[in-house]
Amino acid sequence: MDVDRVFDALASPARRQMLRHLAPGEMTTTELAARFAMSTPAVSRHLSVLENAGLVASRRDGQRVLYGLVRDTVIEALSGFAAELTMGARAEAGRVKKQREAI
Repeated sequence: MDVDRVFDALASPARRQMLRHLAPGEMTTTELAARFAMSTPAVSRHLSVLENAGLVASRRDGQRVLYGLVRDTVIEALSGFAAELTMGARAEAGRVKKQREAI
């Protein structure tokens, strides 16, 4: 998983909204486009970014292509980033504590 690619994909409000719509289950590009004020090709481009980031996966069902949320990638990326922030905050708190003790 490329965390930078994940966060680049999540930077778009439209893509975050698409992930919300895909959370309950799979949808086609056409079904997603019906929920947005954008064309099917525009939705398709957003889905491509999300798929390249590993946030959604596609599968063929006859002539339809269904897209679904890849929860593990979302959870891994967000929890990993939160852990980095927590470790950084703890390290900073330790440095501040040592500085105070030295005074």
